[in-house]
Amino acid sequence: MHPILVEFGFLNLKIFTYGLLVATGFFAGILLAARWAKQDGLDPQKILDLCFYIAIAALVGGRSLYIIVEYRYFLDNPLEVLKFWKGGLVFYGGLIGAVAMAWYYMRKHSLPIWQVADILAPCLAVGQAVGRWGCFFAGCCYGVRTDVPWAITFTDPRSLAPLEVALHPTQIYLSINALVIFGILVWLRKRKTFNGQVFWVYGILYSIGRFIIEFYRGDDRGFAVPDTLSTSQFIGIFVLGLSIYMLIRLRSQKQA
Repeated sequence: MHPILVEFGFLNLKIFTYGLLVATGFFAGILLAARWAKQDGLDPQKILDLCFYIAIAALVGGRSLYIIVEYRYFLDNPLEVLKFWKGGLVFYGGLIGAVAMAWYYMRKHSLPIWQVADILAPCLAVGQAVGRWGCFFAGCCYGVRTDVPWAITFTDPRSLAPLEVALHPTQIYLSINALVIFGILVWLRKRKTFNGQVFWVYGILYSIGRFIIEFYRGDDRGFAVPDTLSTSQFIGIFVLGLSIYMLIRLRSQKQA
């Protein structure tokens, strides 16, 4: 693939495909959130501000969890900690950071938490659908060896994936998974019966999809249970349980 999209040698400037596509995903989600906020009678500017802070918190959280998982590498290469544009963000770390920031901001500005969460969930999914292509071009989050007809072989020496080996295109699986979730959430948004329903359905769908796709991952991403459950699968089990619990609780509160 092409980890570096454009390189200006005389300026010593490189535009990394990963960083560009992740940023594009963020902006796509932010614009959609502002549009839906206006439709739902909320202040679009507050939602834009919220998305800005969420983006920063997600970046810090995603990078922090990646550094924790790959701490041995960063102990030997400390200057690599800040080079997130090359690849190296863990989604669940970003989600934890984003949720914490969103909760604080919405409480501070008296925004309806679950109504806003329902707006942001599909935007998060579409952002992932775009951003995962950045992983694909960078070669991170690569799959295990395979002989399936749609296998991908990386040849660029700057890629993070093993070269000249047929691999499962797990980055594309993750992108398709996010796109399908986005479609389901957009459909549900118009039919939900209580606030928070869209957000927690996202939690269920993503945790299940991610859990399955993790079995096809071949990169060194850390294991919570050695050779059994990756860090993301382990966290996903808790996200799934919490999402089901919150759906039941919010639904019962609505019916009470």
